[in-house]
Amino acid sequence: MRYLDVDTSSGRKISRIGLGTWQFGSREWGYGDDYATIQARDIVRRALDLGVTLFDTAEMYGFGKSERILGEALGDRRDEAYVATKIFPVVPTGAVTQQRGISSADRLGVRTIDLYQVHQANPVIRDSATMPGMASLRRTGLVGDVGVSNYSLARWRKADAALGGPVLSNQVQYNLVRRGPEKDLIPFAQQDGRVVIAYSPLAQGLLSGRYDAGHRPTNGVRRYSTLFTPENLERVRPLLRVLADVADAHGVTSSQVALAWVLSHPHVAAIPGASSLEQLEKNVEAAELDLAAEEITALDDASAAFDPVTGARALKDVFTAR
Repeated sequence: MRYLDVDTSSGRKISRIGLGTWQFGSREWGYGDDYATIQARDIVRRALDLGVTLFDTAEMYGFGKSERILGEALGDRRDEAYVATKIFPVVPTGAVTQQRGISSADRLGVRTIDLYQVHQANPVIRDSATMPGMASLRRTGLVGDVGVSNYSLARWRKADAALGGPVLSNQVQYNLVRRGPEKDLIPFAQQDGRVVIAYSPLAQGLLSGRYDAGHRPTNGVRRYSTLFTPENLERVRPLLRVLADVADAHGVTSSQVALAWVLSHPHVAAIPGASSLEQLEKNVEAAELDLAAEEITALDDASAAFDPVTGARALKDVFTAR
């Protein structure tokens, strides 16, 4: 496993491939009760064995179930992990932030949340109201590092000012079809010793090559994503062909190439989910995959050429394609 070269309050290393746990206890993924009670635990334990340290969850995933499942799975190996969770920012005043942080730590069964993140930028309540609560949690030792999620660079910097110190990370969607963070977030992280945590690094499985216009996903999360309309699945085929070609050259899967592409950017960690031990192991192997410069360029070019249908037309296609 490879790790980020950044300083954390606990001194724990952050693995470049982490484990996203939205699916733990969340019915919308359609994995079933056996996954939540048995497979999720096995996946967490195997991830630790493979050197994964970054485990990401949130209080809104399964309304707290994901945190509980993750905490129980870590068990007596909690000190091997860098545990990240997120507060859902409904009225995230200082006092509310403190209360919710205590609740998340209790569900996780930890004394310290390694990384406590604001899940979304609240459009009404400024970070000057939220971050004092984060600072208080840090002073008491309940929180180690503070992060944000889905923040612009400008608001990330405002969060710094409100906290009175560096907000370590910004968790954003980043993959071959969503490349916005390259404009300013990743350069800022590289320059200032911060972290961009890439969620949905496989674009919810689009980049795996498993789906096409005649074989669309059936679970709720993917089924209602505009990326998986028949037209967009047709438009993404040239990008998937390049992924497959690079994968064949290395003897790996398209998913592993897509993850390696994300990790080719500095100060970025990726948190793919895993529905099985095999998928987890493949994800972890991607951290060791080095792509040649010309392969990265080919992927960049194919990505730039992908022009998905968006907006009202795409939303209409989501429901008419059912």
